[in-house]
Amino acid sequence: MDQTDLLILSELSKNSRITMKELGEKVHMTGQAAASRVAKLEDTGVLEGYTIKVNQSKLGCIIHAFITLYTNTLNHQPLLAYIKMKEPFVLNTYKIGGDGCYLLECRFPSNQHIDEFLDGLNEYANYKVSMVIKKS
Repeated sequence: MDQTDLLILSELSKNSRITMKELGEKVHMTGQAAASRVAKLEDTGVLEGYTIKVNQSKLGCIIHAFITLYTNTLNHQPLLAYIKMKEPFVLNTYKIGGDGCYLLECRFPSNQHIDEFLDGLNEYANYKVSMVIKKS
């Protein structure tokens, strides 16, 4: 990894749909050279994939919550299956150390949806909910 690779990563982080020609211009290379560098970053696993950023609020999911889970058993598979089943609401699942066993980042369209989610969660784990007020 050199400075050019870091510039390429920075530009792709801003706009992953950029053409290789445009990318090359931004990092002072030809489009073909930029494409070769990107391919190398993909081959070495530095670039794992390309994603889109979805505005969850505009989709109607206005409640943003982080839920810390405290499991009751050593068998976490039923809990993980429940979380997987609720994937439209669960944006990210993290296995954590310290306070709790898992941390969920969730978005819900209403209090009723989060209430139903938490009711189902009670069967598998205890939890603590932190609501996002504002992203800084």
